[in-house]
Amino acid sequence: MATRTHPVRGYVCIAAATFLWGVAASLGRAAFTGRLLPGGQALQPIDPLILSQSRTTLSLLVLLPVLAIRQGWGRLRLPAADVGRIFLLGILGVAASNYFYYLAIQRTNVATAIILQYTAPVWVLLYMVLRGLQKATVQRVAAVCLAVAGSAMVIGVIGPGKLRLDTVGVTAALLAAFSFAIYNVGGHSILARYDRWVVLLWTLVAASAFWIIVNPPWKVVAAHYAAGQWLFLLVFSLLSVLGPFSLYFAGLQHLEPTRAIVASCLEPVFSIVIAAVALGETMKPLQTVGIVIVLAAIVVVQMPDRKLHEELTVVEPIE
Repeated sequence: MATRTHPVRGYVCIAAATFLWGVAASLGRAAFTGRLLPGGQALQPIDPLILSQSRTTLSLLVLLPVLAIRQGWGRLRLPAADVGRIFLLGILGVAASNYFYYLAIQRTNVATAIILQYTAPVWVLLYMVLRGLQKATVQRVAAVCLAVAGSAMVIGVIGPGKLRLDTVGVTAALLAAFSFAIYNVGGHSILARYDRWVVLLWTLVAASAFWIIVNPPWKVVAAHYAAGQWLFLLVFSLLSVLGPFSLYFAGLQHLEPTRAIVASCLEPVFSIVIAAVALGETMKPLQTVGIVIVLAAIVVVQMPDRKLHEELTVVEPIE
């Protein structure tokens, strides 16, 4: 019996997921800057490493028992060879992209960080072309040119005035994009064989194990975070991982991947607008034009090729 799909419901789920990711980006910025939160209380700045580590570990602690109850421990197991691949994916893809993304938000702003990270589909395309897995069509070359030009406008490389940019922040944003690209390329074959929730679970296991080695628990305890900060980190992990991913996957049940991916381009829009309203981050007119150009490039690069009937599969970033 065929499953009935509801495209409108799918788009609503995707939009809700991207909105939550936008909220999470602004909350991350607030965590780094100590901006006032509702209620008049100031949030003490939190290090990007702690934010990345806690959201990964707390998400794992919530997701693991839920999946164990719903699917059973036996269905969560993977062959040893695939566990090794997922560990590389979790470290080089999830852990790295998370840390560099939030470091970029801390050193620059939400708009710069998310726009540069969202050029990842372009880097995936370049990799596919260089490997001979896809052809360099006019559509794809145009998307690459648009993405590069738009990104240059966003960070201030193109335009009038003296160039002022945080080198560490911009470098971190680009590294986040490359890590996201690694996550996409490496995760494609694994996601084709296993349930997305199981893959997400194991990537969180890998990332959490990596962070425990890099930043052992006793160092986290030594930071003496208050109860309010831990509550913030718990809420942040639910808003940035578990909540939006459940909505995104629900959307995929009603939309084909290409439509879902293009719809996910709402995330940079939500993130930038929410940051502007909640945190007072402003963009210059030329930077705004650059954002629009990058969004156009993202849509173009992910449109199916009518001649070759190929699709570039992109996994939503775990932000």
